[in-house]
Amino acid sequence: MDRIQSVIFNINTLSPEQLIAGGFGVGALLLFIAMATMLRDRNPAAERIARATGSRGQRREDRGMLLGGDADPTGIMKGFIPTDRAQRTALQRKLSQAGYTGRDVIWNFTLVRIFLGLVLPAMFLALVVVSQLPGIELPLNPGAVLGQLSVLHMVTILTTLTAFGYYLPMLWLTDRVRERKERIEQAFPNALDLLQISIEAGLGFDTAMTRVGNELVKTSPDIAFEFLSVQRQVQAGRARDMALYDMADRTGVDTVRSFANVVQQSMQFGTSMGTALEAYAREMREIRETNAQEMANKLPVKMSAVLASLMLPALIILTVGPTVIRYVRYFAG
Repeated sequence: MDRIQSVIFNINTLSPEQLIAGGFGVGALLLFIAMATMLRDRNPAAERIARATGSRGQRREDRGMLLGGDADPTGIMKGFIPTDRAQRTALQRKLSQAGYTGRDVIWNFTLVRIFLGLVLPAMFLALVVVSQLPGIELPLNPGAVLGQLSVLHMVTILTTLTAFGYYLPMLWLTDRVRERKERIEQAFPNALDLLQISIEAGLGFDTAMTRVGNELVKTSPDIAFEFLSVQRQVQAGRARDMALYDMADRTGVDTVRSFANVVQQSMQFGTSMGTALEAYAREMREIRETNAQEMANKLPVKMSAVLASLMLPALIILTVGPTVIRYVRYFAG
C-alpha cells in the first residue's frame, strides 16, 4: 500500500508537459505495435517448417534462407505495397542490395514508411495543440508563430510532413545501397586474393569461399555475408552458378557479376581457378586505379568553378576598389 501511494505521489509531482510528452510517446508506441500486429501476414507453412527444424532453422531464417511465399498484399496494404510482382521484386532486390534480407522485409519497410508518414504530422498537430493550452510554456515560444497559421498553411505543412516521412526511408535506402556497393567494390579484390591463395594451398572452391568468408567477418562483413550465403545455398542443394548469380543480384555490383561469370567459365572449360582469379583480381585493381586517376583528373575542373567564385570577387575589389574610393572622395569633397 505504501508503494502504491509513493507511485501516485510521484505521478502527481510530474509537470503537465512531462505527462503530455509521456502520453504521446506511449500512444505512438501502442499505435506502431497495433499496426504491426494487425497488418503482418505470416506464411503458416514457413512457420511450421521453422518450428520443426529447431535452432538450425532459426539460424537459416536469420540469414534470410527460409523465405515465405511472395504473397500479394491484401486489405489496406494494397495502397502501400506494389501489387505488381515485378515491382515488389525490384523493391526486394533493392532492400537486399542494402543488406536487408528475410521473409517480411518488404512488409517491415512499408510499415516503417507508414509509421513515419503518420508520426511526423501527428507530432506537429500535438505541438500546435500543446502550444495553445493555457499554463504551458514551451521553449522558443512556438505558439506565437503557430497561432498565426491559416487553415491552408496547416494543410500544406501536414501534407509536406506526411510526404517527407513516407519518402524519407526510400532516400535513406538509396544512400545505404550506394554505400554498400562502394564497400564491396573496394574490398572485393582483397577477397579474391585470399580466395586465390586458399585455392593454390589445396582447398576446394567451396571450402575456400567458406574460409575466406569466415576470415572477412570483421574486416568486410558484407562480402563475408555474401560468400557464406552462397555456400549455405550450395549445401542446401542449389546449383553453384545460380547461387553465384543470386549473390550478384543481391549486391548489384558489376564486378561481383563478372566474378560469377569467371568462376562459371573456369569450371565449365576446366581451366585453372587460381590463374583465372589472379588475372581477374589484377584486372580489378587496374580498373580501380584507373577510376582513381579519373577522379583525380576531374578535380582541377571541379575546383576551378569554386576558386573562380571565391577569388574573382576579391580580385574585383582589389582592382576596382581604390578607383571607386578615389571617385567617392573626389565628388564628396
